[in-house]
Amino acid sequence: MPLYLQNTFVANYRMVTLIPVVFGAGKWIANVPTGYLLSRFARPLMIGGLALIACIDVASVTTSRYGVFLGFRALGGVGWAMFATVATTVVLLPSTARRRGRAISLLLMAETSGLLVGSAAGGWLYQGFGVSSPFLFEAACMLVAVVAVTCSESFSAFVVATPRRSGHRDLLRAVLRTPGVPVMGVTSAVLIAIQTGVLVFLFPLYLVKRAGVGPETVGVLVSLTVLGRLMALWLGGTASDRWGRMRVLIPGLLIYAVLLVSIARFTHALVLGVLSFAIGAAAGFVAAIPTAFTSDRVDPALQGVAVGWLRTMSDGGQIVGPLLMGAVADAIDVSAPFLLGAALLAATAWQCHRQTNSTATAVASRRHT
Repeated sequence: MPLYLQNTFVANYRMVTLIPVVFGAGKWIANVPTGYLLSRFARPLMIGGLALIACIDVASVTTSRYGVFLGFRALGGVGWAMFATVATTVVLLPSTARRRGRAISLLLMAETSGLLVGSAAGGWLYQGFGVSSPFLFEAACMLVAVVAVTCSESFSAFVVATPRRSGHRDLLRAVLRTPGVPVMGVTSAVLIAIQTGVLVFLFPLYLVKRAGVGPETVGVLVSLTVLGRLMALWLGGTASDRWGRMRVLIPGLLIYAVLLVSIARFTHALVLGVLSFAIGAAAGFVAAIPTAFTSDRVDPALQGVAVGWLRTMSDGGQIVGPLLMGAVADAIDVSAPFLLGAALLAATAWQCHRQTNSTATAVASRRHT
């Protein structure tokens, strides 16, 4: 995407970073409405989202105006929200509480694997077949996915009871009143803000400016981060299924924070390689837990709304994260966002700890009465 923008629009850094912001804004707008609708239109919503992404990919390569391209990418975010909200709910609902962590981990592992394969294929296509070929390839993949969803039997067993409440606001209010769910929303937002604002955008810049490594080494270190995330996703989901969500999430967040602080103190390539893998693993280890925790707590009839709200919080982090971390890096130093990210993780872990204590106190008081 950055290469296409540079080649087609002579884009500067601000123009490049606006793409994930508007894409996240499109998702942010569409997540909760999709959650309300999926109890009746799960398969059509998923097919419509995939088809919309395919159309946006084709339309994107036909415009020579950056503003129009930006609008197309925002609509692509809407399509992604339609797909991802339904996909997450479909994966979670049939799962028991003992398997929800592993279920969402498998979904995230598939997403991360697609990122690895798609990044490699996109670069090869861009160089060999022209600047528009990655977009057309993605559109073709979406059409294949449409066929797969159309032929899938998973939706025949996907039944969500429509809750009998007076209005849409009552559904979301019921979700937010569930103990622990608001904290999980904040946790998701913080994790995505750090992922996009620090690891995706600023980590490569840190490696070049502070560690003095070349582009090839940057590519290797970033790949180690993605590899660590992929390998730890299953471990985190499995551990939370066996030992409890908060018992795994809280120490996972603290370890993640320590690793972020550590990477800002080293410049040797070998040490950075080990830390890059470890940071990716820490991020992957805790990634599935907020969704699994939320699914454990809410009524099955509210699962779609809960997932939509949780993804809205995550996409809010995707929008705010790059803007906030970039501003901190400009105002202080390129290592400052790593320290800020660590502080946010520690504060989130403390909030999770408080939620655990308050829940335990409430349970104990009910037993005494």
